[in-house]
Amino acid sequence: MRIGELAAAVGVTTRTVRHYHHLGLLPEPARRANGYRHYALRHAVVLARIRRLTELGLGLTEVRDVLADDAGKDLAEVLTELDADLARQEAGIRERRRRLRALLDAGEPPAEGPVSPELAAVLDALPADGSPMAAKDRKVLALVDTGASPEDRERLSAALRGVLDDPDAVARAREAYAPLDAPADADPDDPRVERTARTLAACVPDGLPMEGQPDLDNAVLGALYADLAPAQAEAVRRMLEIALGVER
Repeated sequence: MRIGELAAAVGVTTRTVRHYHHLGLLPEPARRANGYRHYALRHAVVLARIRRLTELGLGLTEVRDVLADDAGKDLAEVLTELDADLARQEAGIRERRRRLRALLDAGEPPAEGPVSPELAAVLDALPADGSPMAAKDRKVLALVDTGASPEDRERLSAALRGVLDDPDAVARAREAYAPLDAPADADPDDPRVERTARTLAACVPDGLPMEGQPDLDNAVLGALYADLAPAQAEAVRRMLEIALGVER
């Protein structure tokens, strides 16, 4: 058989056959005097086996292990590993569907979505009417929610929910955002910056997930400061110092 006839017999392309030659999966016969390779039945048998194994979900490295005499892995071992891997994928898909269903059941997702159902409930209760800093705060919360561990995500959501369950929480939140919006054009040493920082620090809920002493100049906070006006950045930095008890 020539390469095209071999490929057609097994139901693959000639490009696939050449790729398997390149990887060393399929023995490559020597060329005859006419310059063409001639494939025997044994080549078709090996190629058919490679196709069956890949259709089961084995990667080509795993296929090589199955085909190699000295690989140390027999077919049953490789298939057992594949079955365990598929089980993990199934569990992951079920968890993703559960999260999607929770988001859909919660109604219209927030503009910052998709976020965890826990944060979606928090964002729904936060004021976002006209305050540029409130809008930015929501985006930062979505960023934190994405990078946090499940445990820290739950602690953050619980702490925020504890504040928002207070009937006066929305009014206090508006109170906190108003002064932070106000000094956008002020100088960083403007007295309003310190007052704003203290107002904001008083609104920080207890129980936020903070391990040890956070670096107030880390890369993420640095990006946040750079995205704010100088006075606003100073107010946020000072608020964090007050909330964490950092002395200047």
